[in-house]
Amino acid sequence: MAREFIILECTEAKAEGKPVSRYISSRNKKSPNTPTRLEKVKYNPNMKRRTLHREIK
Repeated sequence: MAREFIILECTEAKAEGKPVSRYISSRNKKSPNTPTRLEKVKYNPNMKRRTLHREIK
């Protein structure tokens, strides 16, 4: 199946005005399980804790 590279950006740091952290991940392009933007909890080194990261376009 076709894989698509996506960029995940921290939502909590963006709301607080701090530097955002970004991660690169991949997902199945044609999967019915992920029709919307992907969300993962990842570590943000600027905030020194795990935060919610959402897919950006």
